Amino acid sequence: MFSTVEGELLRPRNITKAWSRVVPGKEFHSLRHTHASMLINAGVDILTISRRLGHSKAAITLDTYGHLIEGADAAAAKAIEEVLR
Repeated sequence: MFSTVEGELLRPRNITKAWSRVVPGKEFHSLRHTHASMLINAGVDILTISRRLGHSKAAITLDTYGHLIEGADAAAAKAIEEVLR
């Protein structure tokens, strides 16, 4: 994702150091959480998000981000209502 001028990969700690100089007070890792949160808000399914984040199980993603899924019960009720009509 990030490379040196010579095209070699940057070490993660160097990315973190550079990030903290550009955006003080915000950890680079917070971009990962922002990415996941935005995908959930856009309605992307948890399994897809889990795979993008590299989680070994979707349960890890649900445990971490499940609180962000709003209206899931209402959507489920609406879906079954449509099926039963």
